[in-house]
Order: sequence, then C-alpha cells, then structure tokens
Amino acid sequence: MNGVHDMGGMHGMGPIARESDEPVFHEPWEGRVFALNRATAALGKWNIDASRHARERIAPADYLRMSYYEKWLAALMMLLEETGVVSAAELELGRSAPGSSGATPPLSADRAAAVVADRGRFERPVNEPPRFAIGQAVRAKKINPTGHTRLPRYARGALGIIDRIHGAHVFPDSNAHFLGEHPQHLYCVRFAARELWGGQAPPRDSVCIDLWESYLEPA
Repeated sequence: MNGVHDMGGMHGMGPIARESDEPVFHEPWEGRVFALNRATAALGKWNIDASRHARERIAPADYLRMSYYEKWLAALMMLLEETGVVSAAELELGRSAPGSSGATPPLSADRAAAVVADRGRFERPVNEPPRFAIGQAVRAKKINPTGHTRLPRYARGALGIIDRIHGAHVFPDSNAHFLGEHPQHLYCVRFAARELWGGQAPPRDSVCIDLWESYLEPA
C-alpha cells in the first residue's frame, strides 16, 4: 500500500542519526514488546506479512511520532483485537473481561529460546522455472496496491538488471491478507542510483532490491 511507512526516496524526514554501539533495546519495555510479539505469534492467528501490514495500517500521524517498538506494540494490539484474541475493552483495561475463561499460553518458557532462534523458512517449491535470467534487463511495474506489497514506490517503473535468483518464496502480497502463500520466484534486482534518483546521484552507485516475479516485466 502507498503509506507514510514507505519512506524510501522521500524528502523532509530529517537526517538519520547513527548511534555507535547501539543496544538491541534502549529500554526494558522494548524487550517486553519484542517478547510479546514472538509469544503471541505462536497462537497461529497471523503471519509475518500480516504483522508487517498491521504496522503499515497505523494512522500516519501516529506512525510518524512513534518509536520503532511503539509501532510493534500498536500493530500487535490491532492484530489481537482483529483476530478475536482480546476485545477492545480488555485492551483498554489491561486485563481479561470478568467471567472470561483462562487460556493456555501458546508458548511455554522452556520453548522460548528455540522459537526465538528459529528465523522461519519462507522458500517453497514451485513447478515453473524462473521467468528471468541473471543479467537480464527488467522493469519494475508501476502498481499502486491498496494492500500489502514489498515493491517500494521509488523503484516502480525503474529499469534494473537481475543480479541473482533466490528461488521461490512465499508471496507477501497474498500472505498478508490470508489469501494463501502463492510462492513466486524471488530476484535480487540491481538498479543504478541514477535510474532511481536522477543525474545528481553518484554514477557508480547502485541499489539492490529483492523483488518477486510478478513485480517485474521484461525491459
């Protein structure tokens, strides 16, 4: 979707302040939010693409003012309510509604370390060979989907070269909306910086983006 989250190539966002020796979590609550996301994912009510799409659906003004893990928490609350795990009233109160039955936690403490270590596997077998070959010129399609997509706005319509082929992977545009995995071949596409940013970009710079087959067309 075209939202404020897709900031690539946008102006006016200010400089990126690089923090040397940056910790994983700046505050203890950030670690708890991360843990909550991993623990509730074990419910099996949503997938990684749906969780990304939830963050995209945060109201633009809220998205811009929130820190990274505030976005994670807001999206998690959205998913918990949308999937019926909790009600809006329970989220507001911070506790279960009176009379509600207790639930068994989907992730026990003894399994937590293994779950966190497992980064997931998203490569899938497909019968069709790759449509594009390494070194082939392709163009990213100009699309404006209302749902989730991993094709950034700044690359749409741009000319690139297939740099490598990653194999077939779960297609996030359908998976985010629970419409099936529909795996497609995934390509690393190299775009010249000047193709993306114009003649003022350094002539030897390039940007590599992993893009699914249906995002691309022959150049």
